[in-house]
Amino acid sequence: QVQLVESGGGLVQAGASLRLSCAASGRTFTVYKMAWFRGNEREYVGDFDRTNSHTNIADSLKGRFSISGDATKNTIDLQMNNLQPEDTDVYYCGAYIYGSPYYDTWGQGTQVTVSS
Repeated sequence: QVQLVESGGGLVQAGASLRLSCAASGRTFTVYKMAWFRGNEREYVGDFDRTNSHTNIADSLKGRFSISGDATKNTIDLQMNNLQPEDTDVYYCGAYIYGSPYYDTWGQGTQVTVSS
């Protein structure tokens, strides 16, 4: 099994920045990709491919959000700049395990609240 622990959420004012971090532990050799999602609907934010270190970010968030990852440390970070009230949500780290159809391992979530 793989466990995910997120950190870095909080309350900020509009225009501020936050950095979220997620660390995987356990059977990390089974992890294909790690990603960030937000909300109960799990809106895709961005991902990190551990096989080639490639990162992706949702088109709607490019220019403000960026993803970084470290395959040796089994971590994925989300840098969020110029945060807006509409970015308020619970952010979840997900792991895509080899053999699974999609992301099915989740962290507990971290709350990001942006005040206007």
